[in-house]
Amino acid sequence: MKKFVGILLTAALAFGAIGCSSTTESTEGTDTNNTATEENGDTASGETVKIKVGAVPTPHAEILKQVQPVLAEQGIDLEIVEFNDYVQPNTTLNSGDLDANYFQHQLYLDQFNADNNMNLVSIGAVHYEPMAIFAGNSSDLANLPEGAIIGVPNDPTNEARALLLLEQNGVLKLKEDAGVTATKLDIVENPKNLKIEEMEAAQIPLSLDSLDIGVINGNYAIGNGLALEDALAIESADTLTPDSYQNVVAVRSGDENRPELQALIQALQTQEVADYINNTYQGAVAPVFTVAE
Repeated sequence: MKKFVGILLTAALAFGAIGCSSTTESTEGTDTNNTATEENGDTASGETVKIKVGAVPTPHAEILKQVQPVLAEQGIDLEIVEFNDYVQPNTTLNSGDLDANYFQHQLYLDQFNADNNMNLVSIGAVHYEPMAIFAGNSSDLANLPEGAIIGVPNDPTNEARALLLLEQNGVLKLKEDAGVTATKLDIVENPKNLKIEEMEAAQIPLSLDSLDIGVINGNYAIGNGLALEDALAIESADTLTPDSYQNVVAVRSGDENRPELQALIQALQTQEVADYINNTYQGAVAPVFTVAE
């Protein structure tokens, strides 16, 4: 029997998967000079195997910390390396300095691979974070001033996502077939001459004082203390976004069946993790996997 851990896409959902370039390691007492190749091993050998997994701090690193004890019981030492942007986790994984990462949705991963000639693949989805619109100097979407400045993420997949959300709320209109590849060049109706400001996603919540409104990814909204009730609008359940923007664990192609990485995704796709997500984030993050009884 399998029971479905529901994607909690209701009006209670807020937010959506990243800036500075520094990294921090969340586990203490580890030797960061060992390479991923030196640390990999056979979980059946009885020896401890170390895996390094890159993540943004909230909610991804927080969720990973929940499975560290479970993996330790299996002889797997999970080291979490935290990043505050959407680029380094993939470039560091591709270089071999990480074994996996957990920070991005599938569309972003696909686009990053295409743009950077990489071959990173998903080994499973864990959660979904709805994107949301937050007030800056304006708090009424229906009455934005002439020339209002709107902050949107500057990476292609999340910019499209932001523009679709603005369209859903009557702020502008896109070409009919723009979809998940939309850019500001696809805007066909903009009667108030709104200015779309493309920004690094992490900077939008920090820049709300200089914006009229900002469209913010869920992890950055949560990390900057933007509460559920602060959102002017959120992604709705009847859009394509829930399936398109599920956050995944990514690895290098060819590593999909490594036992320690399979153990990682299996540990993340459990009822305990689903309960943690639901209880901790109160609808801002929703589990998207099924749990085997």
